[in-house]
Amino acid sequence: MANGSKKEKKNNIATFFSALGNDCKKIGLTFKEGDIRTKLSFIIMGLGPILRGQILVGLALMLSEVIFIWYMTGFGWTYLSKITTLGTVATHKVKRKTVYGDNSFLILLFGVLSIFAVIAIIALWRLNVEENRREELTLKAGKKLPTNLETFGSLFDKNFDKTLLFLPVTGIFLFTLLPIVFMIFIAFTNYDYNHQAPANLFTWVGLQNFKELVSFGSEGLGPTFFKVLAWTLVWAFLATFIDYFLGLAVAILINKKGIRFKKLWRTILVMTIAVPQFVSLLYVAKMFANDGIINGFLKRVGLIQSAIPFWSNPMLARVTIVVVNIWIGIPYLMLIATGLLMNIPEDLYESARIDGASAWQMFKSITLPYMLFVTGPFLLTQFTGNLNNFGVIYLLSGGGPGTMSYAGNAGTTDLLVTWLYKMTVNDSNYRMAAVIGIMVFIVTAIFALGVYGLLPSVKDEEGFQ
Repeated sequence: MANGSKKEKKNNIATFFSALGNDCKKIGLTFKEGDIRTKLSFIIMGLGPILRGQILVGLALMLSEVIFIWYMTGFGWTYLSKITTLGTVATHKVKRKTVYGDNSFLILLFGVLSIFAVIAIIALWRLNVEENRREELTLKAGKKLPTNLETFGSLFDKNFDKTLLFLPVTGIFLFTLLPIVFMIFIAFTNYDYNHQAPANLFTWVGLQNFKELVSFGSEGLGPTFFKVLAWTLVWAFLATFIDYFLGLAVAILINKKGIRFKKLWRTILVMTIAVPQFVSLLYVAKMFANDGIINGFLKRVGLIQSAIPFWSNPMLARVTIVVVNIWIGIPYLMLIATGLLMNIPEDLYESARIDGASAWQMFKSITLPYMLFVTGPFLLTQFTGNLNNFGVIYLLSGGGPGTMSYAGNAGTTDLLVTWLYKMTVNDSNYRMAAVIGIMVFIVTAIFALGVYGLLPSVKDEEGFQ
């Protein structure tokens, strides 16, 4: 297995470099065999298409180069040139006047943006070379190039997919990809409360933050990190599978023949979905407080003498959160299961009854395999979503109760994502928050990719049928 994996990696690397070499040869051949317009386009992007009458394509390429040059000469290069140090001139005072120095935050932000800009212009330059080669080969074959009107029309015809995807892809880059890459870079700096721009510089520290997260020393966060990670995994497992099987059980019970007022029971459960979780969770948190309705009622009827510490006892707080989440999750699973149960062929159950199968055997051999086959991807989505279920934890317990054995302002019900939030908002510890953000991604990716290949709907797509 290990040798096969190594060979596969070597083959992939060899394929990559082979493709890169062939691409470089193709570019060299284009320059060698190209006319003067193609050769000039290697320097002035889009010039070749413009001289051949392809005004729209040429102007788009040329404008890209102009914008890149304007950005890099205007301020992009200034920030990119300082990205190795993140600034050396600190903000200082001259008499009563504050003289601002380098801004590490802006240097990193625009430095990362400049790196993306360089990658983008290289890709566009490659498209520019390819466009020139395509046009030359078309003309050498005695064919006509499309007119500008035809080129413009293709944006709403055969190239309409590219037109539609332009804005979403740009949005994903600006609001998803760039922040993620920026966060990854932050994880390798000492950006925290004591190193905030523009008043103070921050700089690169390598893997120091990652060592601090897993270190069990006096200043390490290792004990807290692994406790929070363990609770995060336990919570995700319980919140996913308890809700799933209870929701399935409720759906089976309501769908059972002889049950009256089926619509009423479904309506009552759906009503919990209609109420915004933000409102209901805050209300439930107050209900279980020491002076809340639950403790007040139990005291009044004489069942307890002192308030039950639902939110101040670590174990009880965790159990309460899991129980409350059952109330939230069952209606969703009930609705999904109801629709799927109606699609299971009745003939399967009739055949099982004739063979003498019990209700449990029919559930185990027919209902459950069918449900798991269809809802496998949904279960995986729910699990990964619960790993990052910020709302339920934060609105119910706020991550508490706190304890002296937890560092970094973490609480015993904190998930990695709520701990990250506290580090960012409460402590301004951006460097460790970024590291935890990376760890959240790694944990989520490991489980998502590992389990995905084991799902029946993926592993044996046609087997169930």
